[in-house]
Amino acid sequence: MSEPNAPGESAVAKVALRDQILTSRRRRGLASIGADARALAAVALSDPHVRRAATVAAYVSVGTEPGTGPLLDALVAAGKRVLLPILQPDNDLDWGVYDGSLVPARRGLLEPAGRGLGTEAIGSADVVLVPGVAVDHGGRRLGRGGGSYDRALARVVPGTWTAILVFDEEVVIHVPTDPHDRTVDAAITPTRVIQFG
Repeated sequence: MSEPNAPGESAVAKVALRDQILTSRRRRGLASIGADARALAAVALSDPHVRRAATVAAYVSVGTEPGTGPLLDALVAAGKRVLLPILQPDNDLDWGVYDGSLVPARRGLLEPAGRGLGTEAIGSADVVLVPGVAVDHGGRRLGRGGGSYDRALARVVPGTWTAILVFDEEVVIHVPTDPHDRTVDAAITPTRVIQFG
């Protein structure tokens, strides 16, 4: 009998969980996604970590991900410096400052215009908000499988508050992990902030 997270076994478990959640996300209607995006922004902005932060690293949501548009605009309106990722050819993330405008990028993404600040710029953030597909109560997150955010989270200064943005039902009992996977401190959903650990 193999170990729960034996090599290869975690990859299969991750694919299965990812497929299940992405299928559920595709069933969401546009009206629901918009309402949840506004609710997510309100919940995030009510958290003391976010309120106190001068610089927030975040991301631009795509498709049926929990929407970040209202949150990004609210962060800028609150006087925060907002860093957004710029996807590199090797799937690493450079960072640029969000000034309210975005430009089309590879893979259907939107990114801040202008020059990137470098991959290490995430280290200047007081709060880091990351995407994901699921998270468990140990803070183990499941991403899309490219490893971009595991690399980015490795550059975050220890003690910096990190949170994943997910829908309520995406906080699950167990997320399979590998040694390179990075954890987060909290989950922000359209209804609440869940602190881990």
